Formats: sequence, structure tokens, C-alpha cells
Amino acid sequence: MAKAYIGGMNRRTALLAPLALVALGLPVQAEPVPLSALSDYLNRLTTAEAEFTQVNSDGSRSQGRLFIKRPGRVRFEYAPPDQSLVMAGGGQVAIFDSKSNQPPEQYPLSRTPLNLILARNVNLGADKMVIGHYEAENTTRVVAQDPKNPEYGTIELVFLNDPITLAQWIITDDLGNRTTVVLNRMVLGGDLPPSLFNITIEAQKRAG
Repeated sequence: MAKAYIGGMNRRTALLAPLALVALGLPVQAEPVPLSALSDYLNRLTTAEAEFTQVNSDGSRSQGRLFIKRPGRVRFEYAPPDQSLVMAGGGQVAIFDSKSNQPPEQYPLSRTPLNLILARNVNLGADKMVIGHYEAENTTRVVAQDPKNPEYGTIELVFLNDPITLAQWIITDDLGNRTTVVLNRMVLGGDLPPSLFNITIEAQKRAG
């Protein structure tokens, strides 16, 4: 965020500036929801289902249904005509291509910024994890990275403020590509079977 330069302004004027804004009836920017409250919200989010819309860097869009089971598990079921599947479980992310009979492409969950909200204990206040935290249009936005591996990219979490609700996230990978996932009709607390996030079972099912 841009910082106002007040080098030539005396201290008394600088201190009274916010009061002048109120007196003039100008909008005062709201405070973002504290990181501790957002961490508590994510740690209480054990299971969730939602519809999602995904917008890729090239502008292409896809839709589907999302399932989350913390810690460490997520499943993206893409709607027709795509019908691909991306899932995380057992510390791995697997990408199933609906047009291929090959085994899924896999890589460690720890290498994606999504791991930050799927962790067993989310602590957005950890040193060097959050690199952006601000309020915008009645939402709180948090830009986070893996403090030990910032080269893995960032995730920007967008929360509705009242009540606190995760509304979307934007992942920027190590090449600068941005993927936005917008959540709709989210339902919390459902009973999601472990098999829904088992990569081996899914691979065997698709192999037929």
C-alpha cells in the first residue's frame, strides 16, 4: 500500500489530519479484521463444501464443486465439459486430466501456497508469513507466503468482514501466473469421507 509522505508537515498538523477528515465528512478507511481472528476462523473450518468459479491468468474460466477437509485435504471437481479433478491428500497434490489415461501428475502439497490454509494450525501472525493485510470494500484481504520458501508464490485470501467468511483466494505462482477461485454457497461442517481425498483410490477408480 502507498504510504503518505508527511516529511514537510509539522507534527501537530499530521496528528490533526484524521480529525479534519471526519469534520469534512470524508470517508475514513475501515480497519481490517485482525490476523488473530482470521486464524481462529480458519482453524475452526474443519470441513466445507462450496461451488467455485476459477479464473486463470489467460482469462479462461471454469466452474465446479469444492470440498475441504482440514488439515491437508481438498478436492476440486470441475464441471462438464472439463470434468478434470484436482485433489490433495496424504501430503500430495494430484491432477487428473479427464482427456488422459495416464496416472495423475503429482507434487508435494507443501510446494503450493494453498498449504498455508490447509495446515493443521493456521497462524497468520507467524513471522514473515503475511506480506499484505488491508481492508477493501467491506472485505479483509491477506497476502501470505511460506516464510521458509517465498519462492513458491503467494496466496491472497479475501474474507467478508461480518460475519467472517472466506470468499475467494488468488494464488500467484513462481512464474507470476495468477489463478483466482471464487467461492459460492459454502456449507460448513459436513461429513466428508476420507476416500474423497484418497489419491490412490481415485487413480484406481479411473483406471477401471
